[in-house]
Amino acid sequence: MAKQNCWDFKKCGRHKGGAKVHELGICPVTTETRTDGMNEGENGGRVCWAIAGTLCGGEVQGTFAMKLGNCMHCEFYKLTRNEQGKEFKAGKDVLDKLKKK
Repeated sequence: MAKQNCWDFKKCGRHKGGAKVHELGICPVTTETRTDGMNEGENGGRVCWAIAGTLCGGEVQGTFAMKLGNCMHCEFYKLTRNEQGKEFKAGKDVLDKLKKK
């Protein structure tokens, strides 16, 4: 069974063709190809905590450093960390990928 991406788990509707794209725009996580496959997700779908510009509670979140504290309490973050176990990619690994062009 495929692991869920954040937009499926959170049901935010901000993925391509999603119900809230016209209202809130496409989430940068859904189009971030540099992190594709990390934590077995599509694009940034399983490393959303490291990608700037996501929404949480209807508010735009900032950079990784600004939002990590909130994200560590998120049920999706906890689920991903648990599912990935020792293979979990959190901060440095994701940020290194994001630095590449």
